[in-house]
Amino acid sequence: MKRSKQVSGAAAFEAYYNALFGNRWTALREALLQETQPVAFSVCGGKPYYLDQASIYAAQALPPIDEGSYLDMCAAPGGKTLVLASGMGQEAQIQANELSRARRARLLTVLDEHLPPDISARIEVTGYDAATLPRYRQAYYDRILLDAPCSSERHVITDAKYLACWTPARIKMLAQRQWALLSAAFLLLKPDGFLVYATCALADEENDSVVQKLLKKYGTEAAIHSGTAAMEFGAANPETIGKNSTPPILGEKTLFGSRFLPDTCGGAGPLYFSLIEKVNHEKL
Repeated sequence: MKRSKQVSGAAAFEAYYNALFGNRWTALREALLQETQPVAFSVCGGKPYYLDQASIYAAQALPPIDEGSYLDMCAAPGGKTLVLASGMGQEAQIQANELSRARRARLLTVLDEHLPPDISARIEVTGYDAATLPRYRQAYYDRILLDAPCSSERHVITDAKYLACWTPARIKMLAQRQWALLSAAFLLLKPDGFLVYATCALADEENDSVVQKLLKKYGTEAAIHSGTAAMEFGAANPETIGKNSTPPILGEKTLFGSRFLPDTCGGAGPLYFSLIEKVNHEKL
């Protein structure tokens, strides 16, 4: 695919995503410029937290567990951690990890304000570089949510400062970081465990391509549950969104996951996620 000779700025951004989405880009661009429409999510009838509806679906794609451990690798600001907490059993716990000190402070505030004490007591907030965690432990967690740092085009396109310095090189840089985190997540995951890889990026280079790299490295050790299979674990149930629930939205199937784009999802998204199982070959 041909790219613009522009190397940075608004014109380069426009050319890049117009080439990526073709005739769809005009409508998608307009939808990205509109205000987001977050929905309310509450845990045990507590104070509602407002987040993107597609983000709820991504977190709910992880099959819940009655006991064991979750890792939320890049947890701030905390909305997806709340979704995980709402589904975990009484003998389960969550490690909510966030590298940034400022974002970690926000995470602590969100958990404190929106969770009852008995659930909050089973959540540990940590500040590691998640990509380095396999140095200390492997095959440890039953469930992992990796909401990876990404291009976040919806924020870029609405901020003149960020748009002015945008460059395609940022996508490549972020894809490298995303791969480091995803490969670490797979090492941290127990056999028979499930992992959700998610971003709010538009480009496949940050989405399916990162998952494809995992499949190439681990082969039959990694199994993808894509499309409707990933939604079977609760993501398509509007009753779990909260008392202010809205009609369900339907994502688009990609090669290795699902994506929700605001031009077709009532303003929700962008959000991509892939549900990955670590196959236990010893049981086969």
